[in-house]
Amino acid sequence: MRQMAFVILAYLTSFTAVSNENDLREISFYTESYPPANFIKDEKITGYSVDILLAASALVGEPVELNQITLQPWARSYRTVLTHQDSVLFSTTRSEHRENLFKWVGPILDIKVVVLARKDANIKINSPLDMADYRIGVIRDDIGEQSLLAMGIPRDSMQEASYVTVLAEQLMKKRIDLFVYAERAAYWWARQANVDPNLFESVYVVSEGDVYFAINLETDDAVVEKLQKGLDLLKEKDASGHSLYQEIVNKY
Repeated sequence: MRQMAFVILAYLTSFTAVSNENDLREISFYTESYPPANFIKDEKITGYSVDILLAASALVGEPVELNQITLQPWARSYRTVLTHQDSVLFSTTRSEHRENLFKWVGPILDIKVVVLARKDANIKINSPLDMADYRIGVIRDDIGEQSLLAMGIPRDSMQEASYVTVLAEQLMKKRIDLFVYAERAAYWWARQANVDPNLFESVYVVSEGDVYFAINLETDDAVVEKLQKGLDLLKEKDASGHSLYQEIVNKY
């Protein structure tokens, strides 16, 4: 009996050592101001993606803390996670272009990337190449820019920026003709720049899909598996059809 107890203890000790080696509490997370998914409120990082991350990690016994999350411009976060082991980028649209650049956990939520124009401009876009005749505002390395390039839109038709508020202001001041970004977030950012989003309209849908946690390729698969397990548990519904996941999403 004592020998059996020793074997079980050794097994549990070994399991714990392996688990701790790839503990979610040792991972660095990177994001951008992309409300309502991730943004700063009252000097604190918040948003549905942040809440989902914290809750999912807690469900597998390795609760991520806010001090592990760095919020910075999208292009910087994107390149950081591409090149640094044990790092995670969110919320990230999973696309064909990015598929083999990261490991993936999700989906977190759906997303629709659209082309916005001023209503008074009466711009009609029937096909992607119609956009080439206009000045298009994009966020550097964002899924909107990458989608346009994949569609064959020349880069010299695009004007890059690091902040969505800049593009909203430029569209309002007629310095650009079109603005490509996730629809919900674009309208939220327009309001932050004191630009009335009702002055804009969606003239074309670039893509529809889901956003994920994108994990550096050199990161151990155990990190991916634990975070996915936590997310799956978060989405599990009780007898009444309620889930902690939906409760978080409904807040935003």
